[in-house]
Amino acid sequence: MTEKAKTTTKSAPTALAEDKIAKPAAAVKMPPPAKQAVKSPAKKPAVAPLKTKPKSAKTEKPPKADKPKKIKMVRDSFTMPENDYAQLAELKKKCLQAGVHVKKSELLRAGLLSLSRLPNAALIKAVEQVEKLKTGRPAKS
Repeated sequence: MTEKAKTTTKSAPTALAEDKIAKPAAAVKMPPPAKQAVKSPAKKPAVAPLKTKPKSAKTEKPPKADKPKKIKMVRDSFTMPENDYAQLAELKKKCLQAGVHVKKSELLRAGLLSLSRLPNAALIKAVEQVEKLKTGRPAKS
């Protein structure tokens, strides 16, 4: 055989082999996309387009009013005579009859407020009228 014949005979099976390899790759077809059911526009709910602000136009918020600082509450206990405690109950009843609900602590604070508004001489007279008590807890009987 001649050189050409040898090459053609050798290359022919190779060419066929390449065609077989190349064809399946080229022959592979993607399946057609599945058909989707066409919905009528009347069945779709109408959705309004969202209104968005352009990012470049920033709106400045007005400065917030300064909040007053929270007042720290102090919890304390104290001793008072029974008749003073009863007076607190009587003052609460008077306020309820006037249509105002008041707590004992509010009554005590109102007393402090009125005492603080007194002139010094009147404040001293009011304090002198209060009975002096022993400090501390009462003894166990």
